[in-house]
Amino acid sequence: MNRAGARAIAIGLVAAALAAGPAQAAEPTATEILAQNVAARGGLEAWRKIETMVWVGQIDSARAPVPDMRFVLEQKRPNKTRLEIHALGQGSMRVFDGTHGWKARPGRGQADIQPYSPQETRFAQAGHGFDGPLIDAALRGLPVALVSLDELGGRKAYHLKVHPVKGPEEDVWVDAQTHLDVRHDRVAEGPAGEKRRVTVTYGDYRAVEGLQIPFLIESGADSGTPDKMKLETVLLNPPLDDTVFANPGNPRRHDLARSGPHPSPATPPPSATAASAGPGMAGP
Repeated sequence: MNRAGARAIAIGLVAAALAAGPAQAAEPTATEILAQNVAARGGLEAWRKIETMVWVGQIDSARAPVPDMRFVLEQKRPNKTRLEIHALGQGSMRVFDGTHGWKARPGRGQADIQPYSPQETRFAQAGHGFDGPLIDAALRGLPVALVSLDELGGRKAYHLKVHPVKGPEEDVWVDAQTHLDVRHDRVAEGPAGEKRRVTVTYGDYRAVEGLQIPFLIESGADSGTPDKMKLETVLLNPPLDDTVFANPGNPRRHDLARSGPHPSPATPPPSATAASAGPGMAGP
């Protein structure tokens, strides 16, 4: 091959490379995305130190009698929750001790307490607690696979498929830039056993003692109008005895299981271990 021919081939190769555009960065693996997510949320060791967590704020629901109902959500490892909601001078409650659940609604003279339905119990038992589905997923035996890179709300997000030990597959989206959870989809059973998709989205992340906590959480089933949970105060590691999460119909009052100051739905207190909503604290 003469010199002119070699030069023509070289020019052709350079032109082809330029036409193809810049080299694309390799897509991260599911393992790498999990590591980035844990680091962005504050680190695995920091989350492992949290045994209890309390959220105080407001819930806005299209099904509620009034907007912006006050709530307190108490949580304890591994998967115990107590949610109290107050509106129009009355309160409702949902309690789950990790195995069984109860729901209490206002009644004449006393609250009407009913156990969770079998469908509600299975859904609650498959929950991940305040860690969410991704933190420490490998040690909890939850296989995670990368499905695709999607666009959510004008931002790129990695779509992950999570395979829980119990229950159907779950879908999680992680923001490609901030590496924080932005959406979590699960399948729930309706009263007649019908399947419905429950979507939870997360936003307005704020730092609470080094942890990233979403202060805006929206949840809804299928195409219904989502409920909005707007956090005002987050408490880390407040003392919560297991009796807080016991059957609310038990004669022993759960308030006796709390020691030290504790928030109420009406008046969330200031605390050295709390992060309250305010200017300049909004996350990405």
